[in-house]
Amino acid sequence: MGICNERVVIITGAGGGLGRAYALAFAAEGARVVVNDINPEAADRVVGEIGEAGGVAVANSDDITDYSASANIVRQAVETFGDLHVVVNNAGICRDRMFVSLSEADWDAVMAVHLKGHFCIASHACQYWREQSKAGKAVQARIINTSSGAGLQGSIGQSNYSAAKGGIASLTLVQAAELARYGITANALAPAARTGMTEGVFGDSMKKPEDGFDYFDPANVAPLVVWLGSEASGHVTGRMFEAEGGKISIADGWRTGPVRDKGARWEPAEIGDAVAGLLDDAVPAQKVYGS
Repeated sequence: MGICNERVVIITGAGGGLGRAYALAFAAEGARVVVNDINPEAADRVVGEIGEAGGVAVANSDDITDYSASANIVRQAVETFGDLHVVVNNAGICRDRMFVSLSEADWDAVMAVHLKGHFCIASHACQYWREQSKAGKAVQARIINTSSGAGLQGSIGQSNYSAAKGGIASLTLVQAAELARYGITANALAPAARTGMTEGVFGDSMKKPEDGFDYFDPANVAPLVVWLGSEASGHVTGRMFEAEGGKISIADGWRTGPVRDKGARWEPAEIGDAVAGLLDDAVPAQKVYGS
């Protein structure tokens, strides 16, 4: 028996890259997996891999950016496997441009897949879990969101992607605070791995080595995701994990830093000296990627 035995898991964007690695790892730990990908052939291939390894999975190609279509994904999980326990929001795209060259279409597409996609499917899943909780069932549900280092520190040429991923980080905090009463945890991760999205930007630096440890293998991130989807992680919520290679860390998010309190309204001319003191005392921010 694996740590996710009989748990039902939806993974979006699971036709390749990180999503595929998650799907294979969940299935290896006994989970029943709904492999969602907008590319039906890719979803079918992963389902086939899981079946060949002795696991159980079904394919789904509904559009996560469409609220009604997302309901179909949750419905399929419940009708096929009898329940739902985990949603892994993994699907994503890039439309990289410098900010002044970014089109409205570039902005909207990235927001739709990342930010709206995270909302749509989790909304339907949480309604299902809330009804279970209200009916007296002990719910052990998990939302696992996908942010990015770009969402935590920003990234040159990725203002749309960074904004969406930063929004997902904040969304996770609110979900964790609001949904605990129903037995739902919400965590997020900022993974670094070799995927279709990274090949065009980091192709050489992330390529598979001829021998030795494959640092950027997506499978390196999967164990953390599987554990977060298990019942063993019920005490962990509202956290942002960074994962790459053999490293796991918890990101330290925005928090109130140094303070100057005059005890009265500031004059505009006084602000410069106050800010200078705050900057001297503050811990410097991490650099924006690419700067």
